[in-house]
Amino acid sequence: MDKKLQISKSYKITAFVFILIGVVTLLIGFFSGDSSRAWSNLLLNNFMLVSVVLGGLFWMALQAITQSGWSAAFVRIPQSFTPILAFTFVLWIPLFFGLPHIFHWVEGVNHDPVIAHKSPYLNTTFVIVRTVIFFVVWFLVACRIRRLSVKEDSIGGLDPFYKIEFNSKVFIFVFGIFFFFFAIDWLMALDVHWFSTLYSVKMFVSAFYHGSAIIVAIAIILYKLGYFPFMNSSHLHNFSKYIFMLSIMWGYMWFMQYFLIWYGNLPEETSYYFSRRQEGFYGLHLAEIFINWAFPFIFLMWNRLAKNPNALLITVAVLIVGQYIELYYAIFPDTLHHPVFGFTEIGIFIGYTGLFMILVAKSLAKYPLIPKNHPYLEESINLEEE
Repeated sequence: MDKKLQISKSYKITAFVFILIGVVTLLIGFFSGDSSRAWSNLLLNNFMLVSVVLGGLFWMALQAITQSGWSAAFVRIPQSFTPILAFTFVLWIPLFFGLPHIFHWVEGVNHDPVIAHKSPYLNTTFVIVRTVIFFVVWFLVACRIRRLSVKEDSIGGLDPFYKIEFNSKVFIFVFGIFFFFFAIDWLMALDVHWFSTLYSVKMFVSAFYHGSAIIVAIAIILYKLGYFPFMNSSHLHNFSKYIFMLSIMWGYMWFMQYFLIWYGNLPEETSYYFSRRQEGFYGLHLAEIFINWAFPFIFLMWNRLAKNPNALLITVAVLIVGQYIELYYAIFPDTLHHPVFGFTEIGIFIGYTGLFMILVAKSLAKYPLIPKNHPYLEESINLEEE
């Protein structure tokens, strides 16, 4: 029960090489004369990282609130995402200086009546202040939950358990409310003339969806390394149910946003999809729904695959591509106005992958992987489907 993750030297080297590739690629992007492309990639990868981290923490909070027994042995995985929030905030600071390069509303207050009307809310100072508040509150509540879980290891009893449940309720509230505005500030505001009441809800579901998928992948990888010897087909099936269920929720939100805009046929709403079709992004529009909804929905409908660890890893790998496409489709048409994909996009994504690898591994290695005094630990370890 006190077993901690041992990080191999080759793993560390791989992660740091990935990070170096990302840093070099980003610097080349900024000094190559196409800084808008570098800023767009920085926003995409930053938002993707924050989305996965917060989605994973939401999954963790949900387990505590529902007093879920089957997942008790795996809560240290999403808890390890907590320190990453601090790093994501540091990575977000450069975007404060890049606002004029990404958002046209920064320079358009005196020339556009729509921007002028929204300026009391959508201005540089207020956006930065809101973002800082969001990160600070998310981090403090998540840290509180993690500290209580570690304390539970040493003192046991139900007091830490109920405190974790209470703080988890606080977290899902501040996550839901703040992430709603976070998505508006940093994604929907890329086109200040367009709006959708479902946009932030869709991004919330996407964060929960892809964050949960990453948790599944980490759990399976650790199992293959021998850290969760008790994991069986029942655990895998429950993990796959999350992916399957969330694929339906994500698909529903995608369809509802598109269908309502299509049916309403209002120019100020249809411009989002019309401009993307005209600028050559329509293929991504179809790929987004196929990869994030159709593939996992059809693939995991077969129980044999839903209980297969390799099949689940394949599903998560596909969903990582799906989330990248989703954010690419949301950002690049408004910042660059034409599709582009090459060394810059691949290199920066590799860098963020390496950063996530090393941060998660170091965070997991800090404490025992299994919360030994969790009240539902035995239920989780001995889980068997009826």
